[in-house]
Amino acid sequence: MSTGVIIAIVVVVIVLAAALTTVMLRPGGLGGRNLHRRFGPEYDRVLRRHDGDTKATEKELSERLERHKDITLRPLSPQAREEYTARWAGVQEHFIDSPVKALGEADALIENLSRDRGFPDARSGEHFDALSVHHARHLQGYRDAHEIAGRSGDAGTSTEEMREALVRARSMFEELIGADGGHGPTRRDEAAGRVEERNAEPTEHADVTEKEHGSGSRSGVLGRRNT
Repeated sequence: MSTGVIIAIVVVVIVLAAALTTVMLRPGGLGGRNLHRRFGPEYDRVLRRHDGDTKATEKELSERLERHKDITLRPLSPQAREEYTARWAGVQEHFIDSPVKALGEADALIENLSRDRGFPDARSGEHFDALSVHHARHLQGYRDAHEIAGRSGDAGTSTEEMREALVRARSMFEELIGADGGHGPTRRDEAAGRVEERNAEPTEHADVTEKEHGSGSRSGVLGRRNT
C-alpha cells in the first residue's frame, strides 16, 4: 500500500471521528438520546431547571454520570434486609395515625438505606445526584417525599399529598432493597419506559384507595407490604 493511500485512509478516519463526535455532542444527538434514555424523568427535570437548554442539561448530566458511575453498591446482609423491610412496614402502619411523622421516618429510612448501599450521605450534596445515576426512574418520588417531609408541618401540605409522596417513595425503597450491586440502571430501570411508569401510578393509587376504604387495615393504607 502506497504512502498516499495510507495518508488518505488516515484523513478519512479522522474526519469520520470528528463528525461522530460532533453528532454526539450536539443537543439531541446520540449523546443526548443516550442520556435521556438513562436518566428518564430526571433528564426532564434538569431540562426544566435549565429552561429548556439541552446543551446545559446534557453537560450537567454527563458530569454527574462521570462522578458517580463507578459507585460499587455494597450488599445487604439478610438480617439488614429483613430489618429494613420490617421498618418500612412500620412506617406504613404509622401513617394512619401520624402522616407527618411517618413521612419523616420514610425519608430517613431511605437515606440510611442508600448510605448502607454505598451512596453519598444526604449532607454531602451529592446524595440525589448519585442516586440519579443508578436509580433515575424512581428518584423523583423519593425527592418529593424528602421535600415534603421538610415542610410537612406546614398547613398547606395535605394528608393526601403526603400519602402519594410515600407511595411513590416506596419504589425507591424497593429498588435499593432489591439492587444486586451492579453498575448503572437496574434491569427494572432499563425495561421501564416513562409512559409505563406514569401509567403504573394510577393503578397503585387505586390499590391504595381500595385498601383504605375497604379492609381498613393499617398495613393496607399504603398498599401491599414489601417482601
